[in-house]
This record gives sequence, C-alpha cells and structure tokens, in this order.
Amino acid sequence: MIDGDAAGHQVLQILSIKQQIRKRFGDSVFNEQADVVRAELGRRIFGSAPEQSQARADLEEIVHPKIRELFVEQIADARKGNNADAVILDAAVLFEADWHDLCRRVVFVDAPRRVRLARVIQTRGWTEREFHDKELSQLPPQDKCERADFIVDNSGTIDEAAAQLEQIVSQIIDHRS
Repeated sequence: MIDGDAAGHQVLQILSIKQQIRKRFGDSVFNEQADVVRAELGRRIFGSAPEQSQARADLEEIVHPKIRELFVEQIADARKGNNADAVILDAAVLFEADWHDLCRRVVFVDAPRRVRLARVIQTRGWTEREFHDKELSQLPPQDKCERADFIVDNSGTIDEAAAQLEQIVSQIIDHRS
C-alpha cells in the first residue's frame, strides 16, 4: 500500500521543497528545527478566500510533482518484485492532483458528511470549520463517486469497509488483463 499522506510528509522534508515553500510562504510556516508547520501552512491554504485558493494552488505546484515522482517510484518498486498482486494507492486528492492516471482502477471510500465530520473531530481534533475548509479544497464526494470504478460504503465499521475493499480488490485481481 502506498500512503499519499506519508508521501506528502516525506516531500516536506526535502530541502529544495522547503526552500520553495519558504520563498512562497515565508519563515512563519517553519519551526525552529526548519520543519514545515503543517497547521500553520493549513491556515494559509484552506478556506474559501481567493488568497487561500491561490496559496493552495501555489503549494500544490510545489509539492504535487514530487509526490507523483514518489508514487511512480513506489509503484515501479512494487512491480519489480512481482510479489504483489495489486498496489493500492491511498490518496485523498487522487483526482484533484491528476494522479488517477497512475491507477488501473479507482476505488472511492465514501461516508456521509456527518460520519466524516464525527471521525475527524474524534481522530484528528479538527473543528467543524477546519473540516469544512478542507473539504472545500477537494472535489465533492459525489463527483468522486461518479469518477470512481468502485465505491466502498464506509458509513459502518472499519471491518465492514475492509471486507468491501477486500472483495473489490479480489475482483480487480481476478479480472485484470
């Protein structure tokens, strides 16, 4: 499994990426150890204000190409070993960043808004406003459902969602050409 969030964290450790972020956003998005403070950067890029939309586009222009490079490398590494029946790329902004072309099939994991909100409040400590601002930066779930090849209903338990995903992956593996 390739973790898009982990790739994003990894890219933020690259010196050339940090330099570009510093040039665009200034010193205030860095801590004393010269690491990007994601919460501060998030305040600048998430929201509906035009300057936030521009800042988000600028950040994506800096980091998305490098994240894509990591994905391509990780996919190639997984294929090299020939021990993987499938490679799963977990990326929340798969369509928005045009990474879906790296995938043979796309599975969208969906849940009602109230469920998504309750989960991020519980697991990440987000406020409803933070959730709203971050969701505004992505395609609406309905659009993702329409573009996906398969949909997992994640409104129940994690075991129920995992069982659906397992069934879909088996189906994809059994029918690949």
